[in-house]
Amino acid sequence: MKDLFIQPSGLAGPIPSGIFSLENLTDLRISDLNGPEATFPQLGNMKMTKLDLSFNRLRGQIPSNFDDLYDVDYIYFTGNLLTGAIPPWMLERGDKITGIVSCLRSVQCPKTYYSLHINCGGKQVTANGNTTFEEDTSEAGPSTFSQSGTNWVLSSTGHFLENGLKLGPYIQTNTSRLLMNDYQLYTTARLSAISLTYYGFCLGNGKYTVNLHFAEILFTDDKNFSSFGKRIFDVYIQGKRVLKDFNIENEAGGVGKAIVKQFSAAVTNGTMEIRLYWAGKGTTEIPVKGVYGPLISAISLHNPGNGSNSISVGTAFGIAVAAAILIILVVVGILQWKGCFRPQNTLERELRGVDLHTASFTFKQIKAATNNFATDNNIGEGGFGPVYKQSELEFINEIGMISALQHPNLVKLYGCCIEGNQLLLIYEYLENNSLARALFEHRLKLDWPTRRRICLGIARGLAYLHGESRIKVVHRDIKATNVLLDKDLNSKISDFGLAKLDEEENTHISTRVAGTIGYMAPEYAMRGHLTEKADVYSFGIVALEIVSGRSNVTKEDMFYLLDWALVLKEQGKLMELVDTNPGSNFDKEQVMVMINVALLCANASPTIRPSMSSVLRMLECGVDVLDLVSDSSVSDIDETKQKQ
Repeated sequence: MKDLFIQPSGLAGPIPSGIFSLENLTDLRISDLNGPEATFPQLGNMKMTKLDLSFNRLRGQIPSNFDDLYDVDYIYFTGNLLTGAIPPWMLERGDKITGIVSCLRSVQCPKTYYSLHINCGGKQVTANGNTTFEEDTSEAGPSTFSQSGTNWVLSSTGHFLENGLKLGPYIQTNTSRLLMNDYQLYTTARLSAISLTYYGFCLGNGKYTVNLHFAEILFTDDKNFSSFGKRIFDVYIQGKRVLKDFNIENEAGGVGKAIVKQFSAAVTNGTMEIRLYWAGKGTTEIPVKGVYGPLISAISLHNPGNGSNSISVGTAFGIAVAAAILIILVVVGILQWKGCFRPQNTLERELRGVDLHTASFTFKQIKAATNNFATDNNIGEGGFGPVYKQSELEFINEIGMISALQHPNLVKLYGCCIEGNQLLLIYEYLENNSLARALFEHRLKLDWPTRRRICLGIARGLAYLHGESRIKVVHRDIKATNVLLDKDLNSKISDFGLAKLDEEENTHISTRVAGTIGYMAPEYAMRGHLTEKADVYSFGIVALEIVSGRSNVTKEDMFYLLDWALVLKEQGKLMELVDTNPGSNFDKEQVMVMINVALLCANASPTIRPSMSSVLRMLECGVDVLDLVSDSSVSDIDETKQKQ
C-alpha cells in the first residue's frame, strides 16, 4: 500500500500503530478522528513523502524519530495539542510544514474594538450601507500567518496536492457575472486547501453577531466541465462547529449567488476565532484541478451592545423612565390602531391583517414629507392616478412583489402607509423621473453611451426577474413610463402592480389581460397567453424607442414605431431609425446590434424571441444577432404616416 486516506471517517480512538509499520506507504492522510485526546504516534521505517495528521487532538511532543522524515515533501499538524520544542529541521523547512504552532502572536492593543469587517481576498470596499470592509489581499499560501494593520490576523494551512497543483490560487476571482446586492464583496474570495482561520483580537468582551458571506464564484451552472464541482467544508466559531458539510452552491440556490450565514458568539478574552476546515468531502480532482478547500467572501461581526456591560445608577433610572413612557405610548398606539380613539375604515381593517413584509409609515408622516401633497411635489402620474394612489389589489401585489426582489436595476421600496382609505407606497426618489419624460417630453440630450447603458440596465433588471431572483416574475407592463432614471441616468424598473408570479412547472399562465396597448405581445393581448416572452416583446419596443427617441404609438398621427422599423429593415435603411438629437457621434456597430436585438425581441412569434439572459449577452458582448425572421402577422403599414 502506498496511499492511505482517512478524511474524515467517523472513526474514534487512537491511530493504530500498525499503520506506521507499512514501509511502502508514501502518502498518509488521517484527520478529524472523533473521541478523546491521544498521544502522538511513533513512526516506523517509512519513506513518507506526504503526511497529514490534522485535527486529531493529538497531544504531547513530536516524537524524536520524526527526524527521519527530513526528506518528506509536506507535513500537516494543524489542530493538534503539541507541546515541547519544535525540531530544528522543521523550522528550517517552514514552507513545507504547516500548523506547527496554533497560537496568536503577541499583539499590543491601542484601543478596544467592537466590530470587524473583512473583504476576504479583496480590496477595501464599502458595502452593507456605509460599512467599510477592510482589504485582505496578501498572497498567503500553504503555511501563512498574516497580520493586518488593525485588529485581525489570517492563518492559512495546506497545499493543493491533487492533479499536481501544489501552489494553488489562495485568492479566487469570480468567473461569471454577479448580479447580487453588494456584489463587490463577492468578486473575490479567500481559499485554502485544508484550514483557513481568521482571528479578531483587541475586541471588547460580550455577545457578537457574526455574519459570514459566501458565494460560489469558481464553478459554473452551464452543464459544462466546470459545472460539476462540489465544495463541502465545516465552519467553526470560537471552537464550536456551526456548519457541517456546508455547500455554498446548495445553500445559495446556485453558483454566483450570495448567502449570508448569521451566528451569535461570545468574546471573553478579547479574541474571536473563525475557522473554515475542509473535511475531505466534495470534488478534489475535477473540474478545478484540486481547488476544493473552504472558501469565504467576507466576514462581518459587531457587538450590538457596543461592549458595555455596566451602567450607572442615573443611566439605569433614565432607562427605566424611558421604558415606562415607551410602554404607555405602545399601549396608546395599540388602542388607537384597534380603533378605540377613532372610527376605522373597512379597507384599513381588512388590510391590517395582511403581512406586507415592509416598513410602515403613518399618514401624518407622509403628509409632512410631501408638504401636504403639494402640487409642486407631485412628480408624475401612475396607472391609477397620482403616485400615492392605487387600487387595493395592485397595492398589495406591488408590496408583495417588490419586497421580495432586490436588484440595482429595480426601484427600491422603502415602506407603505395604510390609514383609513389611504393606501400609499414610499419608493426611493429617482432624480430624473421616467425614461418617457427624458425621451419624449423634456427631450434630454441623451448621448449614445447613456442610451446604451439605460437599455442594458433594463435588460439586467428583466433577466433578474425572469431567472435570477428567488421568485420568477413576469412584469407585464414594461414601457418607457415604468423605467425611472436616477441622478446618474441609470435605469430602474418600477410599477409592479400588474406583475405575475410564474411557477416554473407552468409553460405559460392564462390570465386577464392587463397592460399598455402598443407594448403588449400579440399572444398576450389576443389570448391572455402569458410567459416571460411577453416582457421580452415589451423590452424590444422600449429599445426601439431608446434608439429612435420616438414613442411606439402616437395617437395624433397613428404612427407605429415597430411598423416603421420593419419597413426600414426591408429597405436596408435601418440607420434612418436613429435619433440625431444627441448628435452623430455614436458607435454604428453598437447601434445596429441594439436595433437588431430589439426587432428580434419584438417578433410576433414568442418562440423566436430570445430569453432576457440571451438578450443581455448580445448587448454586452456584441455577439452575432440572429436575423429577424419575417412574419406576415405584422400589421400593415400606412407609409403616408411614416416619419416626415
